[in-house]
Amino acid sequence: MPKYLMLSQLSEQGLQTLRANPERVREVNKDVEELGVKVLHQWFVLGPHDFVNIVEAPDASAIAKVSVALGARGSVHTQSYEMLEVEDLLNLLAE
Repeated sequence: MPKYLMLSQLSEQGLQTLRANPERVREVNKDVEELGVKVLHQWFVLGPHDFVNIVEAPDASAIAKVSVALGARGSVHTQSYEMLEVEDLLNLLAE
């Protein structure tokens, strides 16, 4: 199944929610999984993004659905990138 890098930046509203209810992170992850995308790894980071996630989804449409659903809440902005395993890349180049 394809894997994606999802970068998340919380809005001011999202930061306030996180501070008031840290468990909200787990609730959002469950919401994401209900949309067909599995969170494999998640880190809170310092810098222009607040979270770095590695997720697994059947296709880009599922990622788009998650991005729209989360973005519509007004608490987060996301950027997503499809990833290929290095071994898969090497196999493609060898063809």
